[in-house]
Amino acid sequence: MDIMITHIDTACVLLEINGYRILTDPTLDKAGQYYYHGYGSFSKKTGDPAMGADELGHVDLVLLSHHQHKDNFDEAGKAFTMGVPLTISTVDAAVQLSHIFGLKEWETLYVPNLMVPGLRITATPAQHRPWWVPEVFSGKVIGFIIEFDGQDNGVIYISGDTVYFRGIEEVAQRYRIDTAIVHAGSVQFRYLTGFGRYTMDSSDLIRAARTLQPARLIPVHHKGWSHFKEKEKHLLKRLNAVPELACCLVYLNMGERTRLY
Repeated sequence: MDIMITHIDTACVLLEINGYRILTDPTLDKAGQYYYHGYGSFSKKTGDPAMGADELGHVDLVLLSHHQHKDNFDEAGKAFTMGVPLTISTVDAAVQLSHIFGLKEWETLYVPNLMVPGLRITATPAQHRPWWVPEVFSGKVIGFIIEFDGQDNGVIYISGDTVYFRGIEEVAQRYRIDTAIVHAGSVQFRYLTGFGRYTMDSSDLIRAARTLQPARLIPVHHKGWSHFKEKEKHLLKRLNAVPELACCLVYLNMGERTRLY
């Protein structure tokens, strides 16, 4: 299989598998706007996408971890999905948006196509909140497993927005992970919930890597918004200081097409 990856913005990456193009969590707005995310939370977008919607070209599939937060699904991203043949997300997203197909946790959808035989997408659990905050505050979120025929080295795992929790361990128990694309950034809304985190920080990410043991670990969702409280420089310093991650850490330069296979 020929597999390429390009980091577009935040958690938005373009995966090209034998020419079949999968886009995750489309955020395509320009920097400078403030966004309201619900329940009193708001933040400013501080970084531009590496590509605009008009530069992306045709996309076959969108994997949307959740629809309710603008740092994963902004206005331009939402408009872009309207022209994509299939968008997979949560059941809640499918209720709100008619063009989305919803999956429950551990539910699998087969996606027939001519380029990637046996392509199937499975929804994985995610906890987009501190343990002591009710799920209603952040809303339902999922991650994804991408499987296809001939995947001898393991599957592709996309964490979605999540902290480290026991669902990560369940993923590791069920699957051999080749490539783990993990959302970081240590999201916090300190004026609402103090230092409670809504995504992984570097400590969580290191713990997740030790649990999942991927051949490749790709951190995303770690810059470009004011509610990301762990700086990219600190994140990479922490990751690079862990000897067992030296052989698997893959850092993507924004907009740079990188070969995985």
